[in-house]
Amino acid sequence: MYIPYPFQWGSPTFKAGEALAMMAASFVSLFESTGTFYATSRYGSATPVPPSVVSRGIGWLGIGVFLNGIFGCVTGFTASVENAGLLALTKVGSRRVIQISAGFMIFFSLFGLGFLQFCNLNSFRTKFILGFSFFIGISIPQYFREYYQYVHVHARYSWFHDIVTVIFMSHTTVAALVALFLDCTLAQENDETAKDNGLKWWERFSLYSSDVRNDEFYALPCNLNKLFPAL
Repeated sequence: MYIPYPFQWGSPTFKAGEALAMMAASFVSLFESTGTFYATSRYGSATPVPPSVVSRGIGWLGIGVFLNGIFGCVTGFTASVENAGLLALTKVGSRRVIQISAGFMIFFSLFGLGFLQFCNLNSFRTKFILGFSFFIGISIPQYFREYYQYVHVHARYSWFHDIVTVIFMSHTTVAALVALFLDCTLAQENDETAKDNGLKWWERFSLYSSDVRNDEFYALPCNLNKLFPAL
């Protein structure tokens, strides 16, 4: 039996280019994990996730990444989008379900569309933002996957190209950034148009104390809420 220990592969080294590339990977993981938190709470019939709980979850992911680096783990630390899809499909929060339902993962992309019910799909502005962001979210990562990383593999500033490649090869990150940019820049005709993106519906859940059931779903074990309180 082998027990891992800190710095088992040697003393740590620091290179700015590699560090920035990993920061870019963490930035991508931030987008994907946040979406997974919201999807899991919804498909698990929990209350909407307060922002403080999301921040707490992202913080624990950061601690996990830090420990991975100390113990020399070759895998990353992030929330599993596939698990959220399985939870939506089966309504059962069990790892056994993941093992049995592995063949159905091709269908999981359909469940993410359920969040569109909070948007006004009758608005041309909303439909344009959704359609354009989906198109760019598919096209740009495909370009970087097939061409960009091979053209610049021997470039002088390889660390910069690593950062660009990591960010723009993520479908979720590209689509989210494009949708956010368009939603913030496209003109809104009136106050009703401002409600088209669905954010008004989520505002009432922004505080942890807004729903008494939040403690049931998001309370930490072993009285850790006293050390990491949710707001």
